[in-house]
Amino acid sequence: MLEKIDKKSMYKIYDNWPEIAQESYESKHKVIKLKKVSHIVFSGMGGSGTLGDIFSSIFSNTNIQVDVVKGYKLPKTISKKTLVITTSVSGNTSETISVLKEAIKNKCKIISFSSGGKIMNICKKNKIEHRVITQQINPRGSLVAYLYSMLKVLQPIIPITKNEVYTSIKKLKKTRKNISSKNIHSSNMSIKLAKSISQIPVIYFPYGLEATAIRFKNSLEENSKMHVIVENVIEACHNGIVSWENYSNDLRPILIIGKNDNIKTKKHWRVLKKFFISKKIKFEEVNSIDGDILSKIINLIYLFDYTTIYRAVINQVDPYQVEPINYIKKRI
Repeated sequence: MLEKIDKKSMYKIYDNWPEIAQESYESKHKVIKLKKVSHIVFSGMGGSGTLGDIFSSIFSNTNIQVDVVKGYKLPKTISKKTLVITTSVSGNTSETISVLKEAIKNKCKIISFSSGGKIMNICKKNKIEHRVITQQINPRGSLVAYLYSMLKVLQPIIPITKNEVYTSIKKLKKTRKNISSKNIHSSNMSIKLAKSISQIPVIYFPYGLEATAIRFKNSLEENSKMHVIVENVIEACHNGIVSWENYSNDLRPILIIGKNDNIKTKKHWRVLKKFFISKKIKFEEVNSIDGDILSKIINLIYLFDYTTIYRAVINQVDPYQVEPINYIKKRI
């Protein structure tokens, strides 16, 4: 059934994510020499935008200001100490190209990542740092190739050690044993979760794990062709929670819980779960693994991405096809 629905065999790329991650980190990509940076802008759309979300979480405990741009314009806060990082797997994303051109105009420090395309040509013409990273089947399947290549290239400015990178890969291999296509059994956590979300998922996340929720949403939309709602758990307890008074069986809460969530966040989780139970609303709970922020995020994304492949199979839709996106791109 998996091969019949997933006609391009996206699942095979996911089966190899740990190896792709390691090969990407150990690649010959040249490390940047830049060190003194107080502001970083990550620019990218879709899967490339997810990279910005991940790095935003990684930098959250530093004094470096991080902005993630998913659009056409740089923030007004750019300065000589700003590093603009543009990422587009295809190299032809119009929004990212617009940001790159604006960064050049404003004489920002810049580094770009793509598989080629217009971005590579613009960088060559303007003598801007650029790294070519090969696409894996499609942009969303290429996430670890880009993430781990960028972890190597940006090594001098990121608060992640080599040991943490290799630990995250080791844990990816451990996670794979349970969720991969070689374990199509009832014990597979991704299959369990996929079966539970036939309704519209309402995904709640804590501070620090927003990237996992947004990626889950994006992958459910692209792979499983489903509508999704995403909310910060703290903010939701001040507004979104009221909507459950008009509960519909068409919705299913999914709680993404971090092992080291703030003590006040943990209290919100406890109260929220009691509320759902009191209203007889079924919910799913997904806990992060132990460890550093990189390991938590990438292992959750791995579990969620595979969930969306299995959900696509259940929905009997090809996870590879994204014709509505192509429809929009041709007309923009």
